Amino acid sequence: MGRQIEVTELILRDAHQSLMATRMAMEDMVPVCEDLDNAGYWSLECWGGATYDACIRYLNEDPWERLRTFRKLMPKTRLQMLLRGQNLLGYRHYEDGVVERFCDKAAENGMDVFRIFDALNDLRNLKTAVDAVRRTGKEAQGTICYTVSPVHTTEAFVEMAQRLKDLGVDSICIKDMAALLKPQPAYELVRGIKETCGEDTRVHLHCHATTGVTFVSMMKAIEAGCDVVDTSISSLSLGSGHNPTESLVEMLDGTGYTTRLDLERIRPVRDHFAEVRKRYRHFMSDFTVIDTDIFESQIPGGMLSNMENQLKGQGAGDRVQEVMEEVPRVRADSGYPPLVTPSSQIVGTQAVFNVLMGRYKTMTSEFADLMLGYYGSTFGDKNPEVLTQAEAQQQKPAITGRPADLLEPEWDQLRATAAALEGFDGSDEDVLTYAMFPQVSTKFFKTRHEGPKTLAKDPEASRVTEPPAPASGKSGDADKAAKAPVTYVVTLNGREHQVRVSPAA
Repeated sequence: MGRQIEVTELILRDAHQSLMATRMAMEDMVPVCEDLDNAGYWSLECWGGATYDACIRYLNEDPWERLRTFRKLMPKTRLQMLLRGQNLLGYRHYEDGVVERFCDKAAENGMDVFRIFDALNDLRNLKTAVDAVRRTGKEAQGTICYTVSPVHTTEAFVEMAQRLKDLGVDSICIKDMAALLKPQPAYELVRGIKETCGEDTRVHLHCHATTGVTFVSMMKAIEAGCDVVDTSISSLSLGSGHNPTESLVEMLDGTGYTTRLDLERIRPVRDHFAEVRKRYRHFMSDFTVIDTDIFESQIPGGMLSNMENQLKGQGAGDRVQEVMEEVPRVRADSGYPPLVTPSSQIVGTQAVFNVLMGRYKTMTSEFADLMLGYYGSTFGDKNPEVLTQAEAQQQKPAITGRPADLLEPEWDQLRATAAALEGFDGSDEDVLTYAMFPQVSTKFFKTRHEGPKTLAKDPEASRVTEPPAPASGKSGDADKAAKAPVTYVVTLNGREHQVRVSPAA
């Protein structure tokens, strides 16, 4: 007892990503930076995740300039980002040289803490990024994507934590993106990590509020030795978002645990975002209640509401229950991947197609690649019949190696292609922007000189005008693999995806 609990604040990144589809403009964050910087946080999560994409796709804002601005306005506090390992912030694997260059540039522009995860918990997809961050002298935080399945046990996660330590990470984060972490498993997992990896191993807990149980889980994790917890200031919290920062402070009152947080600094931030959210109400998630059905379906709330919209668009709105029952089956067939970007979109879309067209009568190229190991390995075994079908469709074999080992060096080609674009500024940062979002960046470079825009008053400006790059392989690979492809635009986890579908062989 008597231990100080540190806090990571999410309001500048995951809070508005989860509740208002990442549309918040920088101009709505700048006014509170001074208060946040002086409020006593361990770190401020403010970059990565979907923010990079949203900046260039919707806000006409350079994400690197956003990072530099945060660094200038918040000099006292660690800045933190979420990085998808070998995927960086895009939707395919990048060869090691590009990953290393990104980590170097992010550190150079002001990033302090890199929370690095892989959607499948395949640590081979983390190693290059971890090594690159450590070389910069910044913090490489290894991440466990928490999920529940017959193969995801407390013992398996503790073993994963030890392997992360062996990789050289500076700290370990338990990332509970679907609010599945119940109180007792939270205690046992944190305790197991501390006992196995050493009491001096700093353990962070990130959880969403969707199921209504994770605030208790956070307390049990603290009792088990958790060092840092993630929260979001109350005016942008709960629902498919996170547990409230101020509530954490009050919950710990009288327990012997304390924080360094100054509520006098936090209240003006709360009041500011209470006003800001009114102007973004057209982007606010409809999911504002508690949903314990997630424990059965494994479907996060945002993913469910978007699948409902997708089914309604196909005239099949009455088949939501069938899809909810199909998602766990598809997940089992594909080796029980955690449902987080991009695996949640891939599994969810396949489940919808299975319901609409018959089981695996139509298989997306992305799902086939997931089956074949081109995103990495899963904890569980794959369904051999579905695996055989995927091989026949994609006309390529299943792999067991690290996917990035199949990639050729690509930096020089990326730079040469980006250099020919109108508005390219010659920087490595612009090359990285092009590498992650080729179509969107081409348009962004042309319009960047017009300056950032806000969508708070103009929701129509947020309509997608350029489809994202294919989720797997280099741009165009999915097209080559497809035979007589049909294109669907589907929305999952608050993001639109163009999915090219080939009939099963």
